[in-house]
Amino acid sequence: MSNDREERVRQRAHEIWLREGQPEGHGPRHWIEAEGEIDAEDMAAKVTKPKAAAKPKAAAKPKTTAKPAAKAAAPKAKPAKKPVK
Repeated sequence: MSNDREERVRQRAHEIWLREGQPEGHGPRHWIEAEGEIDAEDMAAKVTKPKAAAKPKAAAKPKTTAKPAAKAAAPKAKPAKKPVK
């Protein structure tokens, strides 16, 4: 156990002991509980830790407004065929 982690667990176990009214004979339980809390915090920090800063996205190119297309000529109506006699 690293010294830093051990110190954090020691402090947390002491806080638990104080919170519970300083009962005697519960040191091992407080230590195990403190280890669990510290481990959970460390795991949550790893999960929520942001990864390397993402590259900023390039600015969006402005959309060019297309000129309106020339109106297509409407098809001319064909004259009706004369009936064959």
